[in-house]
Amino acid sequence: MLQSQLSNVEPNLNGSNPPPEEYLGGEGSIDIQQELNRLEEIVLSSLRIPLTGRTLIDEEKLLEQLDYIRLALPSLFQEAAAILEQKDEILLEAEEYGQQVVEAAQAKRAQILAESDIIQQAEQEAEQLRRQVQQECEGIMQETLTEIERKRYVCQQELEQMRQTAIAQAQDIEDGADAYADGILGNIEQDLKDMLRIVTNGRQQLQIDNLTQRNSPPSKKR
Repeated sequence: MLQSQLSNVEPNLNGSNPPPEEYLGGEGSIDIQQELNRLEEIVLSSLRIPLTGRTLIDEEKLLEQLDYIRLALPSLFQEAAAILEQKDEILLEAEEYGQQVVEAAQAKRAQILAESDIIQQAEQEAEQLRRQVQQECEGIMQETLTEIERKRYVCQQELEQMRQTAIAQAQDIEDGADAYADGILGNIEQDLKDMLRIVTNGRQQLQIDNLTQRNSPPSKKR
């Protein structure tokens, strides 16, 4: 929390921090973690003495960094104290905000319930309308089926009547054809009888002529 309340102070171009007196007169604050990292970097970047495990540290730079951090700490503590003093105000604001959230939620709940009642009423009306439409469709379908059945029966009667008429006409045509054919055959038969009589009469006449010639005396020559 404390670190999130602090802003960073950019170092100078040469990498050194601003003089402590400038810091004390300023309104900003530093990132204490970053300054501690710089302090560690001063130690790690210093020259090591071979075979001794010791390090030569730039005393002036180290003390300057420590003074910078030391002078920055009171400001940080003041900011933390100010934050603690504002705790009650923050809690009050949070409580008011929570109350507003609760009231908004209750209002939303009431709105949802009202809308739910409207939706339920709309669903009931829609269901009633659906049933009414379904009943009307079923009635229309039943009337249509009845009309189709009536027309089918009428068509069957008409087809049966047409079939009977066709059969009667065919029978009449067949009877007429038989009578016509019988008449033609009768005429042919009569013609054949007449021809047979003529042939018979002709043969008989020939036979009589032959007998007459045989029985007549021969004629005398002069």
